[in-house]
Amino acid sequence: MDDLRPSGGAGAQGLASLFPPGLQAIYGECRRLYSDQPNPLQVTAIVKYWLGGPDPLDYISMYRNVGCPAQNIQEHWHYISFGLSDLYGDNRVHEFTGQDGASGFGFELTFRLKREAGETAPPTWPAELMQGLARYVFQSENTFCSGDHVSWHSPLDNSESRIQHMLLTEDPQLQPVQTPFGVITFLQIVGVCTEELQAAQQWNGQGILDLLRGVSVAGGPWLITDMRRGETIFDIDPHLQQERVDKGIETDGSNLSGVSAKCAWDDLSRPPEDEDDSRSICIGSQPRRLSEKDTEQIREALRKGLEINSKPVLPPISGQRQNHDRPQQSVGHLQNQQTSRSRKDSLESESSAAIVPHELVRTRQLESVHLKFNQESGTLIPLCLRGRLLHGRHFTYKSITGDTAITFVSTGVEGAFATEENPYAAHGPWLQILLTEEFVEKMLEDLEDLTAHEEPKLPKEYSWPEKKLKISILPDSVFDSPLQ
Repeated sequence: MDDLRPSGGAGAQGLASLFPPGLQAIYGECRRLYSDQPNPLQVTAIVKYWLGGPDPLDYISMYRNVGCPAQNIQEHWHYISFGLSDLYGDNRVHEFTGQDGASGFGFELTFRLKREAGETAPPTWPAELMQGLARYVFQSENTFCSGDHVSWHSPLDNSESRIQHMLLTEDPQLQPVQTPFGVITFLQIVGVCTEELQAAQQWNGQGILDLLRGVSVAGGPWLITDMRRGETIFDIDPHLQQERVDKGIETDGSNLSGVSAKCAWDDLSRPPEDEDDSRSICIGSQPRRLSEKDTEQIREALRKGLEINSKPVLPPISGQRQNHDRPQQSVGHLQNQQTSRSRKDSLESESSAAIVPHELVRTRQLESVHLKFNQESGTLIPLCLRGRLLHGRHFTYKSITGDTAITFVSTGVEGAFATEENPYAAHGPWLQILLTEEFVEKMLEDLEDLTAHEEPKLPKEYSWPEKKLKISILPDSVFDSPLQ
């Protein structure tokens, strides 16, 4: 069990002046909204993270929000975290960087859960969920931003609910606060169904959030999660899929630039006993690893180069004790922060040196490649082709089991080391595949069954001999094996 316990605020709000400035700033914003609840119930880590405890969030405060009947906003519980930002300013958890930038990771999490009739106290399971997400942030050092999504693959409350995934957006009531340790914003977790997550992947998270805001039973203006919701927004209004999502994909493409995935690639250009082989799959031995410097170069390219001013692909959460700690596949929506693009899609980072191959790891041109994905990753290939490459963009799969990365690029992408003359190129375990528009259209026809609702029989193989490309969709167990 997580080291969590419900407690009263213990006079915390009244003693806020005795608290460190980071805590005071969050409490102050909470008091602005909830002046009638000076001592909210809290879930607190028994052993604080900075004393060796497992839970990064010191506290999660829980408030009763009456909503706004005039706007059809339901009564709900409002959860607010303390710990992703710098609460103390003394380097015990976060490096102190001054007040001009972000405080700690720059945000705290919130969650709004519909209050059930007769409920007198807030459920504590959302606090465990928030701790799980916080562990991911601390372990990966990746931050969230509005429009991101996380595929969780389990009811958020461990029930039989259809609400099994999350989108993230700005909290509609809490305003950013300035502290001596930097700025804190508040990101709200929004529970969604699988079909809504998939629509966010295929189009963009902000678009789906806007649709949810327009359907009162699916969240309404304040995006309140109802774990008993049995219908998706597309069940409630079937026209939303065709008139909003499909049209949005056709017009805008997808904003999803990459995912963490169960994937691998194999160089079929030469036999595996070649001692220079640096394929991602090595029979009878461990996959060759990049040097620390090379790994950081590829990580930097993924972090800065996938989209202009984007955030990084979410890597996996390492093994945890509880199911809440680990989604089966963490999927990050890499959101373009600009409203319009001033140049072509590019793999170049803000520092072009970030993707210059290190002299000790040469970039190799390959003649033939074999790509391997699990079923969930495979179902995203049509999205990659239709929503990204046909719009002159790129899409990256980052392995959750190692250094392997597979990036599909279109001919319009700048900074790629794959070219039309040499469409398959590898830099250590990072493979780039350049696909022409004509070939993308052909692949979409051949991969049409991947978008079917019925689960395919695995393993399943697709092959384009004239292009010397093969794709296999394999059971998860293949990727759980040490030899893949």
